[in-house]
Amino acid sequence: MELKEEIIRRAAAAKRAAYALANVSTETKNKALLAMAESLQANKDDILFKNEIDVEAAKEAGLSAALIDRLLLTESRIAAMIKGLQEIAGLKDPVGEVISSTERQNGLKINKVRVPLGVIGIIYESRPNVTVDTAGLCLKSGNAVILRGGSEAVNSNHILAKTIAAAAYTAGIPEGAIQFIETTDRQAVLEIVKQDKFIDVIIPRGGEELIQFIKEHSSIPVISHGKGVCHTYVDVEADLKMAEEICFNAKVQRAGVCNAMETLLVHNGVAMDFLPQMAARFAGAKVELRGDEKTLAILKGIKAATEEDWSEEYLDLILSVKIVETVEEAEAHINKYGSHHSETIVTNNKKRAEEFMRAVDSAAVYWNASTRFTDGGEFGLGAEIGISTQKMHARGPMGLNELCSYKYMVYGNGQVRK
Repeated sequence: MELKEEIIRRAAAAKRAAYALANVSTETKNKALLAMAESLQANKDDILFKNEIDVEAAKEAGLSAALIDRLLLTESRIAAMIKGLQEIAGLKDPVGEVISSTERQNGLKINKVRVPLGVIGIIYESRPNVTVDTAGLCLKSGNAVILRGGSEAVNSNHILAKTIAAAAYTAGIPEGAIQFIETTDRQAVLEIVKQDKFIDVIIPRGGEELIQFIKEHSSIPVISHGKGVCHTYVDVEADLKMAEEICFNAKVQRAGVCNAMETLLVHNGVAMDFLPQMAARFAGAKVELRGDEKTLAILKGIKAATEEDWSEEYLDLILSVKIVETVEEAEAHINKYGSHHSETIVTNNKKRAEEFMRAVDSAAVYWNASTRFTDGGEFGLGAEIGISTQKMHARGPMGLNELCSYKYMVYGNGQVRK
């Protein structure tokens, strides 16, 4: 069967499943999620074996350590996927929730009710956990899902999708509700994003190049997170020990993810005290620093930052550093060069922190905490399907509610319009 025909067949099957899934009970959905978690545990060894094939191929292809880390599955990461499914099962089902209710003078009762989006296409790169997290969230929110992962993780994604889909169908989920596109042919992506007859929304997860490609070619609405150029601003009234811990965590704890810090902004009033010690700690973690002219005067021997560095998502142990004179300068820098993802201010000045949080135009803003918390699980959403940096429909970590639309259910007793 030709690729286009196969994609259409899969999309049509997902649409049929979505109509049926809209009426599946919460009990059945939760039963399926728990069955999916049990199946992951039962097939753990096979999953790790398939992932090892992908990881070895990535090493041979010369992918960076950070990208290989995104690809790697371990027993603890599989355990985290299992826990994520269990947590989703424990979350409130958003489908059918009455958002608002009004009664008109003519007796009509109008309920605004949360409903599934329908069929969601997920196009993603590298991280195999996306296969499980997104399928679980889509299922609980009553959506069918079409998954198309990157070629670098094809073996891992295929066995994960096969494992959870089989468990879900056995538990009573309609056949076709979880679809995985096995081919690594990039043409498949172009065919998926043209199926607006069957697919209701596309959510890309990956690098800037992939997301831009989807936006340019999709005839289906796209919810995207863009890149993660996240900032930490160390204020003149910061607790420097706290700032050191936050900055180290934001950059080093996991460098290859979208909520990792890419630019450090430091107030001139504390730069001399803060930067040398911070730089020494970064050096111990093999972080490459790139600084502006003022930073270079304090940290001898580091690279000079270019204009391009300020808007770069490194996804690696590289950090650009800039010294600023005021919080307003920090805010202006973030709004100019950032990607509207996640930013934090470290300060003991409450008024200044609140001003920063209002002024910075990002999906998540923090006071005295690492940007690494911008995550569905950390926000209590169980998991996330992505982090939207857009402002329409959804913004920030997208959980169950963000995978729903709404409809008006109107109840009458014979009213006609005059």
